[in-house]
Amino acid sequence: MALSEQTRERIESIIGGDDVVLFMKGNRAMPQCGFSNKVVQILDSLVEDYTTVDVLADADIRDGIKEYSAWPTIPQLYLKGEFVGGCDIVTELYASGDLHRQLGQPVPERKIPTVAISDSAAARIREYTARAPDKELKLSIDARFQASLGLAPRQEHEVEVEAGGIRVLMDYATAERADGVSIDLVESATGAAFKITNPNEPGEVKQLSPRDVQQLIDQGTKFVFLDVRTPEERATAQIAGTQLLDQATGKEIEKLPKDTMLVFHCHHGGRSQAAAEHFRGRGFTKVHNLAGGIDAWSREVDPKVPRY
Repeated sequence: MALSEQTRERIESIIGGDDVVLFMKGNRAMPQCGFSNKVVQILDSLVEDYTTVDVLADADIRDGIKEYSAWPTIPQLYLKGEFVGGCDIVTELYASGDLHRQLGQPVPERKIPTVAISDSAAARIREYTARAPDKELKLSIDARFQASLGLAPRQEHEVEVEAGGIRVLMDYATAERADGVSIDLVESATGAAFKITNPNEPGEVKQLSPRDVQQLIDQGTKFVFLDVRTPEERATAQIAGTQLLDQATGKEIEKLPKDTMLVFHCHHGGRSQAAAEHFRGRGFTKVHNLAGGIDAWSREVDPKVPRY
């Protein structure tokens, strides 16, 4: 589909409106895909404020930005009106320090984490690497602190750590989350498996029933109650005392102490779980999800709240 002049003008106006503009799926407070989330995590570590455009909310922009940039995928980052690239390019620029320089930020001294590997795990890893001499052990810890091991060729700008005579490679984002990680080999009913223990991992998202949340309210417990639905859904039904989690609210939440109690809700609990996981990945330690969402709230606590 050809890019209309009207859509082109809209895109150019958006790009010209801020030095840092990210076209993404979702918004800064609630990315809707892993690639968008990764770029948000990188930008959040470098700049306090920037513009995000949710392409899922605007089909003209979603299709138009791909043609405008001559780039087929989302997310897409623009700096001072210039197209930078998608997730892989942004990640590479971040790892090399070039993104810091483009944003006028000092290139930090990269942290080299300490990693411990048990003798049994090291022996099993040697078996695997001997079968794939062109590959090396990679440790990955994503923004939700989900850790994994794998074998892959070495890439530029990776952090290298030696533990138990084993060379472990990781990207810089993983390195920032990996200090003190231990890797062991444990037996289970299905056989031996690697166990990765990370002392930096925040607590799990806790599920609260509607009655649990109402009890917190009745007791006067202080917490931030966030609605991750669309404005249209919120106009249909809402829980008293909640805030819509839009981009502006997300920025304010990021400034709060990491031990602030957060409770998220949506229609049935799925989207709010994803939002809760996002803020857990941002280091918040008291993150909760309203199980069953506003629908369960209407059924179990307040029938005056319309169901839809």
